[in-house]
Amino acid sequence: MLRRLEEKDAVLMLEWMHDASVNCWFRYPFGDVTLEKAKFFIKYSFDEENQHFAITDKTDEYLGTISLKHISEKDHNAELVIAARKKVWDTGLAEHAVTDIIRYAFNDLGLHRVYLTVLADNVEARKFYENCGFDLEGEFRDAVRIQDRYRNMAWYAMLNWKEKNV
Repeated sequence: MLRRLEEKDAVLMLEWMHDASVNCWFRYPFGDVTLEKAKFFIKYSFDEENQHFAITDKTDEYLGTISLKHISEKDHNAELVIAARKKVWDTGLAEHAVTDIIRYAFNDLGLHRVYLTVLADNVEARKFYENCGFDLEGEFRDAVRIQDRYRNMAWYAMLNWKEKNV
């Protein structure tokens, strides 16, 4: 289930942010995020350009964050980003969250395209996105520098499935 982020989610957000085996796959140094910074992020986490949601279970426990960033009215596209606590991995909940946010992006926001980038060597994430229906569009060599090492980025996208059938 998806809902807007709430201040109560900050403590559990820090769980994945401070887990080196999770945050090693992100460009942003999440290990440096404090509780105060997480609460600040949550406070300003939803506007016309960036919309961050909590992934929750039936008890409303925060399990991760899924976002549409850089929402463009002009181009009708947005970037998808997801980060989840380890307890969600291999449960199917992240896939449901992606389906829900894609439905929201296409049906409610009227977007044409949702795209994402992932470190090219993150094989598990790439399989996950492909299983969710994203198509590989290409790879950018030495696109980012993380911990003094250049890394390739893979670009994926999904086009509005309703428009495909028109």
